[in-house]
Amino acid sequence: MLIKLIFFLFIVVPLLELYVLIEVGSGIGGIATIALCLFTAALGGFIIRIQGIRTLLAAQQQVAQGTLPAEHALHGIFLAVAGLLLFLPGLISDSLGFLLLIPAIRKLLMKKIITFSPTRSETVVLEAEIIDEQPKIRH
Repeated sequence: MLIKLIFFLFIVVPLLELYVLIEVGSGIGGIATIALCLFTAALGGFIIRIQGIRTLLAAQQQVAQGTLPAEHALHGIFLAVAGLLLFLPGLISDSLGFLLLIPAIRKLLMKKIITFSPTRSETVVLEAEIIDEQPKIRH
């Protein structure tokens, strides 16, 4: 399974990206294709910065209210993945990165991940002993 994933990520995906870049380049020209890739990366970086700041502020507000900002943490992870996809050269990865910038799509993916996650029917209790020793300072 892992070998298939590695093959797909490092062989198939770059070949698909290269194919799409060649096709787009033959249609609009090489310089325009490069400019398009640079423009999508810059625009994506700008949007990620704005959404990242909003997500961070909303998470801080939830922490101040005493609630766990789990949803905002997932939004942050998706924004990081979007940033990675926008950083990679290629139009397919840029398209996927821009899709992750849409909050409704992130929420849909979060629902899919949460429903896919296995749930435990039993409660796990961890016992621990906390030892609070102050280091002795000798003068």
